[in-house]
Amino acid sequence: MSDKRSESADLDHVDDNAVFKTASPQAQIDKPPIILWLGLGGLLLVALLVVFVLPVLVTEYELPLERRVDIAELVPSPASQRELEISPFEEAQRSIQRKNAQDVLAELLEIQGELSALDVVEWGQRQFEEALSQASTGDEYYRSQEFLLAVEVYGLGRDTLAQLRDSVPTVIAQTLIEAETAFIAGDALVAEEKYALALLLDAFDEAALIGLERSRTLSEVVDLLNQTDDLIEDGGLEQARNLLDRVISLDGRNLIAPAKKTEVVAMIREREFSSIMSAGYTALETGDPDAAITQFENAANMGINQNQALAAITQAENEIANAEINVLRQAIDSAENAEQWQDAVDSYDKVLIIDSNLSFAINGKDYATKRERLNSLLVAANSNPQRLAEDDVYQQTIDVYYTGRAIDEPSSVLSTQLDLLEGYLENSQIPINVQFISDNLTDVTLLRIEHVGLFEQQKMSLKPGNYVAVGKRSGYREVRKEFVVGFDQTPSLVIVQCDEPIAPSNRR
Repeated sequence: MSDKRSESADLDHVDDNAVFKTASPQAQIDKPPIILWLGLGGLLLVALLVVFVLPVLVTEYELPLERRVDIAELVPSPASQRELEISPFEEAQRSIQRKNAQDVLAELLEIQGELSALDVVEWGQRQFEEALSQASTGDEYYRSQEFLLAVEVYGLGRDTLAQLRDSVPTVIAQTLIEAETAFIAGDALVAEEKYALALLLDAFDEAALIGLERSRTLSEVVDLLNQTDDLIEDGGLEQARNLLDRVISLDGRNLIAPAKKTEVVAMIREREFSSIMSAGYTALETGDPDAAITQFENAANMGINQNQALAAITQAENEIANAEINVLRQAIDSAENAEQWQDAVDSYDKVLIIDSNLSFAINGKDYATKRERLNSLLVAANSNPQRLAEDDVYQQTIDVYYTGRAIDEPSSVLSTQLDLLEGYLENSQIPINVQFISDNLTDVTLLRIEHVGLFEQQKMSLKPGNYVAVGKRSGYREVRKEFVVGFDQTPSLVIVQCDEPIAPSNRR
């Protein structure tokens, strides 16, 4: 290289002398102005810079794409020797072109370094190699000092690499799609590689960070999920739930495991619900509805299939109610057969408390209530037949009597009551002679019958019943005689006379 520089210096020296030799005769004659000499000196300085300084700057660029040549190749050929014999101006233009080529190459190399750091061969090998090929072609032009073509071809390579660099966001997006596709397919190896590549291109990409982390446990997650499916099919729900918990701990972003766990937990609860309901129905079938209701209530409290559990509770309550109603119906039948109508009414009330819509209880209570009323009237009439002497009582009792006779298939108790009352009614209308004795001084009145007056003996024809005779005499204490006519209680004599004087009071 030092030989080449010496050679170039010698050539420049020869050229400069040639310039001076050409200019010297003219200078001796015309003596050109100082400005012309300064211009020529400037051109000479530029030529010296091109020949000596610029090659040193060029050697500072490492051109990995340029084939190294032996020192012998640097010896100027006759053709290059002729090229050195160009004017300083042309040499300056060529120096500018060389500098432009070097600048474009520097840009190309910079982008190449960026892409190499991104493992470009993994995702853009074709374009990358195409750009390198273009750069190699540019090197050829550069060596032959066709710098304009070198700039053009270097520019193509640079632009190709720039396009490749600018495509990184698109490559990242596509890589993430491929990673996700592999992840969904359960291919942990490919998914991990793709997510790692995406992180190489963008170390802060959140989707890639999450995907890479999940990919590292994907194989285990897939295996656990497959085991879970087998366990569910075999009925091992609790074991399946435990495996799903393991999946969730390995991959908190897995959507399949939580959803499947929800299904498994629901299946476990359904199975538990069915078991409790079965226990309830078993208790119901064995005649223990209270135990059945307890089981059904436990099932209802689980919060699932409440309608089914509530329906079962209703069924059990109906069983209990029906059992209670059957017992009450037996009590009702016994009470009605014994003409214990109030007891029957009480039992009907208990039935209606259980179910107020039972027609047999509604109608039965109405009938039993009427029979109890009839029975009470019959008992009262037969217990106090003397009141039949009163016309209104007699008419009411007649109504009661015929009401009783209208009953189909009367019981023996009712028949006995009606026969007895019939006798009382018949006898109550047949007058009986009653003998009254007085002192002819006492004023006698038969209450609610007539005023008898004064007499010593009096015979009166009275209907059977209760009577009260009142005697009054001035200066004597009033007397009252109560007696019953008929019903084997007619007195032989009724004496009504005032014989107890009233003592006069002391007065001052």
